[in-house]
Amino acid sequence: MEVLYGSTRGKGGKVTASQAILQGLAPDGGLFVPDHIPALDRNIEEIAKMDYRQTAYEVMKLFLTDFTEAELKNCIDRAYDSKFDTEEIVPLAEAAGAYYLELFHGPTIAFKDMALSILPYLMTTSARKNNVKNKIVILTATSGDTGKAALAGFADVEGTGIIVFYPKNGVSPIQERQMVTQKGENVLVVGIHGNFDDAQSGVKKLFADRELAAEMEKNGYQFSSANSINIGRLVPQICYYVYAYGTLLGEGKIARGEVVNVVVPTGNFGNILAAFYAKKMGLPIGKLICASNENKVLFDFFRTGTYDRNREFVLTASPSMDILISSNLERLIYRIAGNDSGETAELMGALNGAGKYEITEEMKSALGDFYGNYATEAETEAEIRRLYEEWGYVIDTHTAVASAVYRKYREETGDRTRTMIASTASPYKFAGSVMKAMGGAYEGEGVFTPVDALNRVSGVEIPGAVEELRTAPVLHERQCEAGEMKDVVRGFLGLQ
Repeated sequence: MEVLYGSTRGKGGKVTASQAILQGLAPDGGLFVPDHIPALDRNIEEIAKMDYRQTAYEVMKLFLTDFTEAELKNCIDRAYDSKFDTEEIVPLAEAAGAYYLELFHGPTIAFKDMALSILPYLMTTSARKNNVKNKIVILTATSGDTGKAALAGFADVEGTGIIVFYPKNGVSPIQERQMVTQKGENVLVVGIHGNFDDAQSGVKKLFADRELAAEMEKNGYQFSSANSINIGRLVPQICYYVYAYGTLLGEGKIARGEVVNVVVPTGNFGNILAAFYAKKMGLPIGKLICASNENKVLFDFFRTGTYDRNREFVLTASPSMDILISSNLERLIYRIAGNDSGETAELMGALNGAGKYEITEEMKSALGDFYGNYATEAETEAEIRRLYEEWGYVIDTHTAVASAVYRKYREETGDRTRTMIASTASPYKFAGSVMKAMGGAYEGEGVFTPVDALNRVSGVEIPGAVEELRTAPVLHERQCEAGEMKDVVRGFLGLQ
């Protein structure tokens, strides 16, 4: 059955998957959502025998129904190849009574590679399918990982350009180094003076700027997005939950039909929303455990039903989660509102205006799949240290937030259901924070000093993606105020 996509805010009618991927954001400022969530049409025993590429096809074919089999398999084969440093693509590591789903074996050592390795191919295929002649300009805000993964995916891809804005003092040294050394004739990286929410809000304003859109159209350009607001980012993320469940079944770690819980360290809400969609497809998932850091806007939302971004923005050791406006939550709000676009638009209007909204009691009752909690900086450090000392397993700061919240969930509920924890980044991406948590001392101030120290202490091999940064020249030094983003874009595109 064909799946079509409409806006969470109701305007603009239905579009195909390829059209939704090209547009990124719906014209009314809403997010594209499928008109129904398709059920898996292969039983899980069959999936348990498949490799990652085969599983990805079985999931994505159900959502991207206007892609031919040949088109979709070509995108998948080009995305999930030798750029990943492990044949499984996403291996599972067992430690501390849980299964850590290692999503960081791609070219930028973060989970964003799982979707952003394929998005350029989905995007260029979509452009051909819709006879798009304009150059597609990818406009992206990043809290650290999306930016590099998008840059790596789109660099020098014909018919595209990419502009990435990141908070100048809000990412780790390795994250920044990865972005500012990015090669490519079609790329621009800019540090803004502000936080991620400033960058994300600025990008959304540019998407909604009709005057700029007309000017770009006149000059042969159009915007699209590589952020998780793009449905072409969300659909590939569903695949690894299905694959992981199949892997556990195939290895005899779980029984057929056995329910597993999923824990996700959450910022923009896309990764855990993908797990929710996997559950609605029929995957036996129990609780969706939403783990926040000290920017605990989602924890408060799940406990009270009120989403309130009017609070202090905290810079933490898990910067990819330093977010107060979780954009993908809008897709869940739409669903628990009974697919009521009017209600959704009203709530999002309140968020943009007063900075807060409150859902109804009926909507609250529809959140039973979710559990929210958070970890303080001290708890995050303690969890890194505990896993290393007790299990010899080294995790990054974001995964540690999820692991700490999982322990709180078990203590609070007594639930002993088998659990997968989304491990979202290599510990080397946040080597300084990981070393501090492990109690490791090192001397020196350089970007790579903690990297080398972590290697000495843990014995975990330094990823090639980090090693290559040692000699990579800095190519992007541009900075701007949030209010200057439009001028930066116009300058990059040569608009007069």
